[in-house]
Amino acid sequence: MVERQQMLEEALAAGPDPAGFGPAGAGPAGAGPAGLDPAGAGRAGADAGGPAAVPAGERGRPLSFAELHRTYQRLHTRVFSALLRPSFASFAPSARVQHPLRLDGERRISIGTNVFIASNCWLATYEVNGHGGELEIGEGTRITGYCVLAAAARVTLGRSVLLARNVYIADHRHAYEDVSLPVSEQGFAGIAPVEICDGAWLGQNVVVAPGVRIGRGAVIGANSFVREDVDDHCVAVGAPARVVRRFAPPAS
Repeated sequence: MVERQQMLEEALAAGPDPAGFGPAGAGPAGAGPAGLDPAGAGRAGADAGGPAAVPAGERGRPLSFAELHRTYQRLHTRVFSALLRPSFASFAPSARVQHPLRLDGERRISIGTNVFIASNCWLATYEVNGHGGELEIGEGTRITGYCVLAAAARVTLGRSVLLARNVYIADHRHAYEDVSLPVSEQGFAGIAPVEICDGAWLGQNVVVAPGVRIGRGAVIGANSFVREDVDDHCVAVGAPARVVRRFAPPAS
């Protein structure tokens, strides 16, 4: 209890959010190739994580309701993240997680420095046949709202990965072959690790199947279903996803 009180006091006394993340998520709105979610990546800036930049002519005026709202959100997120920190395998002090958040198996979840996870996400690890799944989210990764990350073996997000809204990533599926049982009672099948490499960008409503590797700097278009590996520096779209563009030579 004393430790939590100390963390709360530190969060309240902290200066501007070191991560610079705000309620909207990450990345410039409207950026990226056609066919990708233009706004799902949110935005970053002065109104996001740190104090809002106020023009010189406006200094000294009363704060608007919107500014007060943003200030409250930043403070709430900072305190919520500080209270969550001891529950995880590792949780960097500069990481920010917004409420509400659904968690399962958080003792096997690692969150790196300057990570931002927006509200209404679900992070989960499961134990299957005595083995606990692991979820690792790398430095500088930004995850907008309503994303699901679920690991029965291992799900890894590298550094500076960007997930738009409603992205679903799991290293397993539900078993369904036993016709005598409901699907919900058959457990997991097809378990295989998933890796999203450094700098990749997944557009809105993307689904990533078990065993998939999405390469460094790859871009996955909105509403795509990825069931096969995507090489580094490729754009893939569709259901199932197909590579439509390479913007760097493949690694030798």
